[in-house]
Amino acid sequence: MAAVSSIPKAMSEEPRAPRSRADDPGGSGDNVPFYTVTEVSQAVKRTVEGAFGRVRIRGEISRPSFPSSGHCYYRLKDENAVLDAVTFRGMRRTLSITPEDGLEVVATGRLTTYAGKSTYQIIVESLELAGEGALLKLLEERRKKLAAEGLFAAERKRELPYLPEVVGVVTSPTGAVIRDILHRLAERFPRRVLVWPVAVQGEQAAGQVAAAIEGFNALPRDGAVPRPDVLVVARGGGSLEDLWPFNEEAVVRAAAASEIPLISAVGHETDTTLIDHAADRRAPTPSAAAEIAVPVKSELTALVGDLSGRLRAAAWRGLTDRRTRLEGLARGLPDPRRLVEDKAQRVDDAGARLTLAVGRYLRQERDRVAGLGGRLPHPRQQVRLARERLDAAASDLSQAGARELERRQERLLRLDAGRRLPAGIARTHEDARRRVAELGRLLESYSYQRALNRGFAVVRGEGDEVLTRAAQVTAGQRLDIEFADGRRPAVADGETAGKSQTGGAAKPAKRRAAKTTANPGGQGSLL
Repeated sequence: MAAVSSIPKAMSEEPRAPRSRADDPGGSGDNVPFYTVTEVSQAVKRTVEGAFGRVRIRGEISRPSFPSSGHCYYRLKDENAVLDAVTFRGMRRTLSITPEDGLEVVATGRLTTYAGKSTYQIIVESLELAGEGALLKLLEERRKKLAAEGLFAAERKRELPYLPEVVGVVTSPTGAVIRDILHRLAERFPRRVLVWPVAVQGEQAAGQVAAAIEGFNALPRDGAVPRPDVLVVARGGGSLEDLWPFNEEAVVRAAAASEIPLISAVGHETDTTLIDHAADRRAPTPSAAAEIAVPVKSELTALVGDLSGRLRAAAWRGLTDRRTRLEGLARGLPDPRRLVEDKAQRVDDAGARLTLAVGRYLRQERDRVAGLGGRLPHPRQQVRLARERLDAAASDLSQAGARELERRQERLLRLDAGRRLPAGIARTHEDARRRVAELGRLLESYSYQRALNRGFAVVRGEGDEVLTRAAQVTAGQRLDIEFADGRRPAVADGETAGKSQTGGAAKPAKRRAAKTTANPGGQGSLL
C-alpha cells in the first residue's frame, strides 16, 4: 500500500477526476482510485527524468550492438548492477570513441524509461575512457591489431634522404614546436620548409593530421608547390589523453601508407604513440626530428674536405706504388740494345736469303720462258684462234648491242631523247672502243712476236714447217729464219747436231768463207 499511495504524489502534476465505484470493472467496492499502465509509465518517466536530468555514469560496456538503423545499443555494468544504454544515430557520429565490449568508460547523458519493456536506460550523448588504465588497454589492443596487419613491420621502413631539399612539417602553426624545428634547421643546414597547420589535440586532430599526411603525398613532383622529400609529424609533450589523436587508426594508417619518408616526433622521449611504430624514424623530441632530417653543414663541409684530402693522398700513394713496381719490373727485363742487335742480325740474315731466293726465282723464270719458246703455237694458228674469239665476241656484242638498242629505244620513247641520246651514244661508243682495245691487247698477248722481241727466232723448213729440234735439220737443208724485224733464208752446214751440242771445234774461218763464196746466191749459213 505504501507503493500505491506514493503514485498520486508523482501524478499530482496532472490531476484527473477520480474514478467512481461504478467505473470499477471488478466491482470490488474499494474507494482507492485506479490508474492505467500508460499513466503509471508516464508518471515514472517524468519522475526519473526530473530527478536525473543530466548524469555522468561510469561503467564497463557490455554487449554492444549496431543495427541497420544506425543506432547503438549496449549496457553499462559494474560489480552489482546493469544499466541499458543507447546512442542514437545523430549523436553516434559525435562520439570520440566507438563502444567496444569490456571498455571502461564515463557516459554522459540523461536517464529515461522505455515503456515498451518497463525498463529504464541512459541516452548517451558522449563517451570518455574512464582513467588511464582503460586508455592503455585500448591502446594495447589497437597496437596488436595494427601490428597483425603488418603496418609496423621493419621491411616497410624507408631510408631517409641524406640532404632533403624540402622538409614538410605537420604540426600546429602557433606552438613552440614549429619554432624549435625551424631554429634547429637554420642552425644545422637551412632548408625550405612547408608547414601544414593542424590541430594536435581534440576530437578534430586525428582527421586533420591524417589529411595533412595524405595531402603532402598527393602533391605533384613538378607542381607549383614543391613536394617534400621528408615529412615530420610533431607535437609537444602531454598526457595520454592529449596525445591520443596520434593513436587513432586513421593517423597510423596514413603514416604507414605515406610514400614520403616520415619522422614521428610526438611528445617527449618517454612518450610513445602508435604513429611512432608506423613512421620510418622516431625522434624523441621535435628538435631531434630536425637533427635527424638534415646533417650539420659545417660537419659536412669538413667531411668533404677530409675525403678530398684522403682521395689526393690515395691517388699519390697509388702512383708511387705503381712507379716502384714499374721500376722493379724494368730491372728484370733484358737489355734492349741486345734485343735490337739480335733482331738486326736476323733481318740481315733474312735479307741475304731473300736476295738468293730472288735470283733463283729469276733464273727459274728465265729458263721457263726459254723452254716455252719452242712450244709456241704457229702464228697463223694463233691468228686464227684470235680471229675466232674475236668473231664470237663480235657476234655476242652484236646480239647484246641489238638487245640493248631495243631496250634503249623503248626507254627513249619514255624519256627525253634530245637530252639523253647524245650521252648514251657517247657511252656506247666508249664501251665498244674499250672492249675492242681489250681484245686487241689480248690478241697481242697471245702473239709469238713477244718472244721474238726478246731475242728468239722461228726456224722453218720446207713447206713453212716450224723446226723445233736440231735432229730435224739435215746438212744442206734450206731454212727460213724469222726474226723480230723480218725473215732471212739460210742453209744448214754438214756438221751434225751432236757435234755442235757437245762443243766440237769451231770451223775455221777460211772454210766458212769458202762455203759462203761457193754459194752463188749469197745465202749465209745458220750454223
